[in-house]
Amino acid sequence: MKDLYVGLGGNLGNREQLLNKAVEILTERMGELKSLSAFYETEPWGFHSDHSFLNAVAVFRTDKMPEEILCLTQTVERELGRFRKSTAQEYADRPIDIDLLLYGDMVLEEDFEVPGADGVSMHLSLPHPLMHKRRFVMEPLVEIAPNVMHPLLQKTFREILEEL
Repeated sequence: MKDLYVGLGGNLGNREQLLNKAVEILTERMGELKSLSAFYETEPWGFHSDHSFLNAVAVFRTDKMPEEILCLTQTVERELGRFRKSTAQEYADRPIDIDLLLYGDMVLEEDFEVPGADGVSMHLSLPHPLMHKRRFVMEPLVEIAPNVMHPLLQKTFREILEEL
């Protein structure tokens, strides 16, 4: 069993309801919810929008493999109304976004075939390659896990936030 840190956000629809529903579904399908941050109202990052985001971080205890978790989170996003993923760092409004931030101290950069999806592949990077640059990720992380160490940067989440 490992600790899985997940970033949650959205800026369309009933944002609080969608974040809570995502946490509920992930808990049912992935494992025990260990911790959930407060919800943070934030401005869009990487694009302009009139709609502000609601963001949070959740920690789950799970024995699922990272590839299985990514497929599961993508399914939950679709179930909650997200049908278009950001590509080439072109961001857009969305009802829900679920990002894998950290999986224990695992470092992973991998493309893999989606089971049962006839040649569809996905890319997975752990830890999330942009998490340390995003205040909307680091603030909720520091709330629930200030002393956890980023496996590549060798700094605590609190130290990373202080440098933002």
